[in-house]
Amino acid sequence: MANRRLLRRRAATTGPAGEDDTPPDVPQESTLPPVPADGGPVPAGEPARDPASGDPQESPAGQERPRIGELLVRRGLLTPAQVDEALLQQSASGKRLGALLVELGMVDERSLTEALSVQLGVPVADLHHSEPDPEAAARVPEALARSLGVVAVRRAEGALLIAAADPSDPRVREEVGRAVAPDRVRLAIAPPSDIRRSIDSTYRALAGVGSLVEAFEATETGRAAASGARVVSEDAPVVHLVNLMLTQGLRDRASDIHIEPHGDRVRVRYRIDGALHDVLSLPESMGPSLVSRIKIMANMNIVDRRRPQDGQIATEIDGRSVDIRVATSPTIWGEKAVLRLLDSNRTLFRLAELGMPAATYERFSSLLRSPYGMVACGGPTGSGKTTTLYATLGELNQSERNITTIEDPVEYVFPSINQIQINEQAGISFATGLRSILRQDPDVILVGEIRDAETARIAVESALTGHFVLSSIHAGDACSALHRFADMGIEPFLITSTVAGVVSQRLVRRICDQCREPYRPGVDELAFFAEAGGSTDAGFWQGRGCNFCSRTGYQDRIGVFELLVMSDAVKRLLVEKAPIDSLRRAAREQRMDSLLDGGVRLVEEGVTTIAEIMSSVYVV
Repeated sequence: MANRRLLRRRAATTGPAGEDDTPPDVPQESTLPPVPADGGPVPAGEPARDPASGDPQESPAGQERPRIGELLVRRGLLTPAQVDEALLQQSASGKRLGALLVELGMVDERSLTEALSVQLGVPVADLHHSEPDPEAAARVPEALARSLGVVAVRRAEGALLIAAADPSDPRVREEVGRAVAPDRVRLAIAPPSDIRRSIDSTYRALAGVGSLVEAFEATETGRAAASGARVVSEDAPVVHLVNLMLTQGLRDRASDIHIEPHGDRVRVRYRIDGALHDVLSLPESMGPSLVSRIKIMANMNIVDRRRPQDGQIATEIDGRSVDIRVATSPTIWGEKAVLRLLDSNRTLFRLAELGMPAATYERFSSLLRSPYGMVACGGPTGSGKTTTLYATLGELNQSERNITTIEDPVEYVFPSINQIQINEQAGISFATGLRSILRQDPDVILVGEIRDAETARIAVESALTGHFVLSSIHAGDACSALHRFADMGIEPFLITSTVAGVVSQRLVRRICDQCREPYRPGVDELAFFAEAGGSTDAGFWQGRGCNFCSRTGYQDRIGVFELLVMSDAVKRLLVEKAPIDSLRRAAREQRMDSLLDGGVRLVEEGVTTIAEIMSSVYVV
């Protein structure tokens, strides 16, 4: 009863919804089916529906509809204790409960959206599997779409179906209604990430690049900057071009932007889902100006063009706080710049959403219930180790635990976790930072990366002395990670006493849902697949390329995992300093699915292609 009273006491701020009139007997599943973006009748989307008849349901006079926290508890997605904890944090932060629950990793966006659909009595617009009609989307100005978090899905019978992240916001109906008059507005709800992605695919920031290039070449500023004589001014075309490149990179989910001079052109590429894509080819004369502008933003030395430099930019793009790491390097054609985009507002994955098979997920989750010891995450650079570690922190993040991290860089800020940024100039390394953490009464410690013997030794000692330690380590597979500890001078008996398990992973691109089609792989691909243990009689899929996936045939990525849990056999082999092949055989005997096994499974399930497995799932 205390929990119920607390929920009602905080009623005014318990979610993105506005006024509440849904009856208390809300069905456990939404009775409003998802609305496809590309066809079918436009539902009115106003009243909630009776689960049996589908007729509009009216709330009894004066009866309050359930708050979002109550709905999520009723659906088994949260416990009352979790809601109470989130409400306490909401009091301190002032954030809306729904957004805070997603931020804390307690519930995912889609589950929250389905609950809000029931609460508000509006349908869910399926933007994840279908695109908005371009003509309909163009009816809403970009600035309005971004400020309100809306996208026009399609037009039918004189009405525009508007998908909104928060349909309860009265400004949505009022301001969008004025913009699209004489059309009427009908509302639906969609996850905020789907709304943003649809907006980004509808409104392209780079559409005006051609005019900026012409303006640059027509000015004396452009000619002077090409010779390095002076730096461009704040209102120069190159300033606007850099802003557009950053904006479009963030909208396209680019992790990195490459600016590379080659001969008489400057090549601009985005790394999206692990692969580089050409996006611009600019005149050679723009190269020095682009790099100079970026250096100014990152507080770097714009005069020194002959030595590598590193810098950092903190900015806001499309209302989102973005941290940009800049690295420049001289080449034979001039300075090259690489920008790493870190979106601090991105939604974290929950552990269950990473793509682990059910058995692997259960075994990994059981490791997290240990009060002490170490769990390591292995893989090469760009394999998603940080994402897995952050998802793991989300599972462990409870008010009774003191969680502290030491990272380089801090890619996501948790509202209730103590995070330390590496700063070599200030004397904060992984080793020194880890020593200081041990004096802060920690329960859980995350070491962003074990890079050297000293850090490895302190991490192992931390696990031995009653702390639960999470860390990443560069290794080809799970067995190689154990050998890496030995290579760093950690005694085998210490490894077997502290390391509870190692998860190794890769990331592969998902086939785009919008343009997937069956295909027959080539002879080489089929031979590889058969050797890996796959069935060549399986149905194979690929993406032909569409606007939704930027013509790549892929959209987003999913993890491929192998989990080695420390067993008596593995411990014995480690103490005996057995070769790595013996470790791998022992792991297979305890029914560990290898990375290749996981890749084959994803191909057979139609999630990815053989080509992706061949290029991404490899073990040296």
